[in-house]
Amino acid sequence: MSAAGSIFTRIIRREIPAHVVYEDDAVIAFLDINPLAEGHTLVVPKRETERIDALGAVDLAAVGRALGVVAGKVVAAIGCEGYNILQNNGPVSGQEVPHVHFHIIPRAAGDGLGYRWNPQKVTPESLAALANRIRQAD
Repeated sequence: MSAAGSIFTRIIRREIPAHVVYEDDAVIAFLDINPLAEGHTLVVPKRETERIDALGAVDLAAVGRALGVVAGKVVAAIGCEGYNILQNNGPVSGQEVPHVHFHIIPRAAGDGLGYRWNPQKVTPESLAALANRIRQAD
């Protein structure tokens, strides 16, 4: 990130305009300028951190509270049948802005956005071993 901060930090500082739909001391939410659907909203902690695992419990709790509030407002305003909440960590996952952010994407039947997953086949033994590795990790 540059010394000026991410584009989201610049929005938080009001250096770049945005259509803000929610704001509190720790979180801001605004409409995505390249939406996948009407009402596509970004929920962003004001603390600039690239990955969610580095965000911290207080900021993460604030984002969690805001996600529920903003999702409810989007549903009420758009009248959508459902929505996805998506969050990417690191470029390999599709994160384009190195500042934690959550997408609320309104959904409707037949909207063409898709939702297919490609699950892997695994054995119970491999799951048990992986669970143990995760529990033991620092």
